[in-house]
Amino acid sequence: MIEIKNLTHNLGGRRILDNIDLTLPEGSITGLVGINGAGKTTLLRLISGVYTADSGEILCDGVPISEESAREKLFFLPDDPYYTMYTTGDSLFELYRVFYPKMDRTVFLDYMKSFGLKEKRPIRNFSKGMRRQLYIALALSAKPQYLLLDEAFDGLDPLARLAFKKAINTAAEEFGTSVLISSHSLRELEDFCDSYVLIDKMRVASSGDIAERVNRLCKFQLAFVEEFSEDIFVGLPVVSIEKTGRFARIVLEGDENEMRERLDRLNPTIIEQMPMDFEEMFIHEVERKGYKL
Repeated sequence: MIEIKNLTHNLGGRRILDNIDLTLPEGSITGLVGINGAGKTTLLRLISGVYTADSGEILCDGVPISEESAREKLFFLPDDPYYTMYTTGDSLFELYRVFYPKMDRTVFLDYMKSFGLKEKRPIRNFSKGMRRQLYIALALSAKPQYLLLDEAFDGLDPLARLAFKKAINTAAEEFGTSVLISSHSLRELEDFCDSYVLIDKMRVASSGDIAERVNRLCKFQLAFVEEFSEDIFVGLPVVSIEKTGRFARIVLEGDENEMRERLDRLNPTIIEQMPMDFEEMFIHEVERKGYKL
């Protein structure tokens, strides 16, 4: 389990994260979300030990992240990992094995083969998506207890994304790896993450089970005989309203059956429930915090 307590960090004289408290349970696949500049990458670098926090603490299974025994359990894959002109998959594997003695070459080669990559080829000749797949193969061959991924879908084509998600699920199921993954592709995260953390205005704005949080919101499309005022919705737990003439699209927070009953009392000529997803939930969350997207 990773525990973050009262974490505060500044970069370039600017506060990036402020009093972050967060617990990442074992065996979870957690999506880390937030608008650009929210501090997602900074948080991942702090957890991995790349940065040292200005205040607060990060514990990995009760051990401070500053201890080598804690860092050995973590594998951090940044958005754009460093490599040289002559770096190959083989040379990277040997480099990472210095820090992760338990790296499994068979696992590495199996993933390289499934991704269609040559381990002896210089990676300067790889596309961004191919480089991403190579580093994913390295990360999974290390069999870390905690895997930290920054914008992991960037550069991957649809088939590669599918293979990546399958590989992450396999790592979680077979090796018990806990995953924290940041991405702007929220629909991708919803496909295979079981929980989420939303960073907003330097703090954890909300977190929890994705399905449970999405199901707390319900969306309806309504039509009325005559034009109406939005005042008719006063008293309802309104998250957002879009009104056009005699039509309205409304998002409410609460039980969908109860919300439908309450809307029925307004005597609309048409009432239709519409599906909600994680991306819509994210948009509504940040808009309620004052952002206009």
